[in-house]
Amino acid sequence: MKKVIAIIALAVTGFAAKAQVASTATQTVNLNLSNAIELTFTGSGTATGVAVNLAFNTVNDYANGVSSSNQELKVRSNKKFGVTVKTNNANFSYTGTTTPAPVMPVAGVLDLRVPANATGGAIASPFSASSYADLSATAQNLLTNCNNGGNQTFSIQYNATPGFAYPAGTYTVDVVYTATQL
Repeated sequence: MKKVIAIIALAVTGFAAKAQVASTATQTVNLNLSNAIELTFTGSGTATGVAVNLAFNTVNDYANGVSSSNQELKVRSNKKFGVTVKTNNANFSYTGTTTPAPVMPVAGVLDLRVPANATGGAIASPFSASSYADLSATAQNLLTNCNNGGNQTFSIQYNATPGFAYPAGTYTVDVVYTATQL
């Protein structure tokens, strides 16, 4: 009986000592990243925001100005960036019944402030979170040295004070925001 156990033990040991055969394969994966930046209005989800209508209905509106609600924009960028702002024209375009059409300049009438800034960057002077600064047809720095990321938001608010020199009608100008990677 002892001889049989020794032979079985030898047979099991010999079986376990057989070498396993394996093969491997390797593949390189390259991520070819390009610089990418996108600026959108969160309200519309596009690069075109909804129209902001500032209604002047009372004498106090003309004397003190009318402010918009906050308008939020979002930047998605894989590099640090800055944002500039300008109007598409130095003057508002006029739609109404007065002939000749009145000419209302943007400067001195339409102002902007940045009440919220979650970009990690700085609000550029003359703009601030608490007070309004004039817009013009010349690009001005609005935000500088902003952090890269996929949800860098900031809010702007408009204030218009046309005074009493202009007749009734609709005065229109486009405000253009440009986000540029640094």
